[in-house]
Amino acid sequence: MKYYLIAGEASGDLHGSNLIKGLREADAEASFRFWGGDLMAEAAGGTEPVRHYRDTAVMGVFDVLTHLPRIVSNFAACHADIRRWNPDVVVLIDYPGFNLPIAKWAKRHGFRVFYYISPKVWASKEYRVRSMRRYIDKLFTIFPFETEWLMKRGIEPFYCGNPVMDAIAAASNPDDRPELFAARHGLNEKPKIALLAGSRRSEIKYVLPEMMRMIPHYPHYEFVIAGAPSFTEADYEPYLQGRKIPIVFGRTYELLAASRAAIVTSGTATLETALLGCPQVVVYLMWGGGFSHWVARKLIKVPYISLVNLILGRQCVCELFQKDYTFERLRHEFELVAGTTRERTVMLEQYEQLKKLVGGPGCSRRAADEMVRLLRLWNGGPHPAGNQTDKA
Repeated sequence: MKYYLIAGEASGDLHGSNLIKGLREADAEASFRFWGGDLMAEAAGGTEPVRHYRDTAVMGVFDVLTHLPRIVSNFAACHADIRRWNPDVVVLIDYPGFNLPIAKWAKRHGFRVFYYISPKVWASKEYRVRSMRRYIDKLFTIFPFETEWLMKRGIEPFYCGNPVMDAIAAASNPDDRPELFAARHGLNEKPKIALLAGSRRSEIKYVLPEMMRMIPHYPHYEFVIAGAPSFTEADYEPYLQGRKIPIVFGRTYELLAASRAAIVTSGTATLETALLGCPQVVVYLMWGGGFSHWVARKLIKVPYISLVNLILGRQCVCELFQKDYTFERLRHEFELVAGTTRERTVMLEQYEQLKKLVGGPGCSRRAADEMVRLLRLWNGGPHPAGNQTDKA
């Protein structure tokens, strides 16, 4: 069968690559066309993406407005390419600002639609649930709490576990000794502090300079930047302030496993950091300062911005978001998790509880098996009208 996948960010590329591997195992005749990145290309046998995510990723109202012509062009190109290739199913991976409109278009033009890694409508924009019922044939969820939340609103998703566990299981030497990791990457003997500043240019712009301010205050640590897959060293150069800060690309899991602590931009990285047992402070800054904080808090309907706290249902990691952030607060919270403290011990204990809630690897294969099962079932019967009857 023919699978058309769309991912718009680095995390989507990672999880999309593992899904492709699962689909190839579940369907010997599988062929792929996709929007994504290098990992999906490798998993698909070297096929180049229709669009690389570095050319499609935008974040926030300001980015959307400044890139509107390119966004419109991408929608038109995607519509035309799907029609031309005529897949058995369009598989959308997270990235709701682009993928939900694609779901609507694809469904109205007679294509089946799967959505892998559900949009986080439980956090904001609950009105999207109505469109999800209408235009998605099957929704695949990765958190138990979101599965229950969606079922109460008339959608019956398939819960497949969390793909982060698959990515960690597939990583090479995630439990390597710190000294071996340092030797391989030309690092010194000091304890490592991982800096995960995000995978979008706007995140790098606003978060990385604050992370850089930490370095002179802690000369007994070596700070190491986890390079985003779509960037090069030249992209980070403007923010390094002339310092020779090591940047490690493609080895974020190994870096986290070898680090004493991490400073992390909110997102999937917070969950990955926790599952790899690295104490962390979460920092999220964007354009607009206090105004952006006020708007975000009006729109976001959950009490936390990190997946760690959301899954646990309580604060485990400190979140410094917009107006809650000060450099002095970052230093204070960092010292609590990097030092030999009770706070660090408690955080690591809560990480163990988190691992039990998330579950083990196998998410990608479970999702792939269900996708193939449904397509084979539907190919022998009538086309489904959608995931659920629209009850709104």
